[in-house]
Amino acid sequence: MLQPLTNPIYARLFSAQVIALVGTGLTTVALALQAYALAGESAGQVLGTALAIKMVAYVILAPIAGGLAPAVPRRAFLIALDLARAAIVVCLLFVTEVWQIYLLIFLLQACSAGFTPVFQATIPDILKEEKEYTKALSLSRLAYDLESVVSPVIAAIALAFVSFNALFAANSVAFLISAILVFSTTLPVSAASIRHRGAFSQITFGLRAYLRTPRLRGLLAMSMAVAAAGAMVIVNTVVVVRTTLGLGEPETALLLAVFGGGSMAAALIMPRVLEHLDDRTVMLAGGWTMMAALFCGTTLPGFEAMAILWFLIGFGYSATLLPAGRLLRRSSSESDRTAFFAAQFAFSHGCFLVTYPLAGWLGVSYGLVAAFAVLGAIVLLSTLTAYVIWPMRDPAALDHVHSGFDHAHLHIHDEHHQHEHEGWEGPEPHAHPHSHRPLRHRHAFVIDEHHPDWPSQARTL
Repeated sequence: MLQPLTNPIYARLFSAQVIALVGTGLTTVALALQAYALAGESAGQVLGTALAIKMVAYVILAPIAGGLAPAVPRRAFLIALDLARAAIVVCLLFVTEVWQIYLLIFLLQACSAGFTPVFQATIPDILKEEKEYTKALSLSRLAYDLESVVSPVIAAIALAFVSFNALFAANSVAFLISAILVFSTTLPVSAASIRHRGAFSQITFGLRAYLRTPRLRGLLAMSMAVAAAGAMVIVNTVVVVRTTLGLGEPETALLLAVFGGGSMAAALIMPRVLEHLDDRTVMLAGGWTMMAALFCGTTLPGFEAMAILWFLIGFGYSATLLPAGRLLRRSSSESDRTAFFAAQFAFSHGCFLVTYPLAGWLGVSYGLVAAFAVLGAIVLLSTLTAYVIWPMRDPAALDHVHSGFDHAHLHIHDEHHQHEHEGWEGPEPHAHPHSHRPLRHRHAFVIDEHHPDWPSQARTL
């Protein structure tokens, strides 16, 4: 599991990720306290609106960042966004009106919508071996789960000595440390993109290419399953414990910790499991596990049984999420990888934008049994959809045919571009008009400038 940390570049980036995650967790606690200080009993409404703003920012801005980021050096891009996040968090210290919280949260999440996909797309370029990359994905999952436990504990200890504003300051420092760690690292230069079209085409390329890839359409369906199960846990755990079971805050925290424990357990074993099972099998199994646990929840069992269900949901949640990076890596060329990660970032958070309010509305209007049943049905339908649209035989290399055509774009010499230079083209990568002859061949297939559609024969496998 720790093998990727022997790579010094990845070790620094992982440290930056962990530090930024802990800082963000502190801000989550501080934001709740600040909302209560400004809005009193309406604090829940303020936080709910802030969460919706966060999701909207992710859905709208991540594809824009993914389309335009390749034009900017990675390291400079990541450092600039870390510094911007540090400055925005400092501004939260001086908030006096609720609308200011909304504005700053939008700006903060806009920066995260740019930072996270570029950061995630950089890791496969550092860790080339799939086994090593899989272990890195598990480490990242563990970092997210541990942050959900560690940050509130750190916040609780800190609040015994300082005000909640100090937590904002701590997060700002965390982003600065992250920026320093990224600055101290030499990141691999991203491959030159051969896409040479207008800004709108660049921005939407990742979304269009994602939806044209069968395995990624399956990933999108599984993202909805994850969002439905995750929303039930995140939104309704407190209702399950306090209203249905009649227990208190410690039990609420314990049930959330059990969910995190299930997620961590899956993250720990997934590298070994994925050596023997393919991504599709593992992700579908995660979906069935979440579905079964949610349907069992309709019986509203006691605390011990509910804890088992929360553990299973957490296990299925992580088992479904963890292989996503492997699928995105497999489905994209190195030059287009950021666009694919940004598309997944936007689509997955779009799913949560639907399921968060749905989970709350169902619980309030129709009760927890209905919430368990409807969200379980969403997981069932999503997993069935993935089973149908994601081919069971999913080879990386596909036979396909290229029709002859003429065009011009930025390119280098590769399997699609072999030609003699005449002296005026300049150093690579360069752009000039060129022709493609009709061609039938076989190679690892991804959607890109030269492969705009999935081969028809592959859809029937």
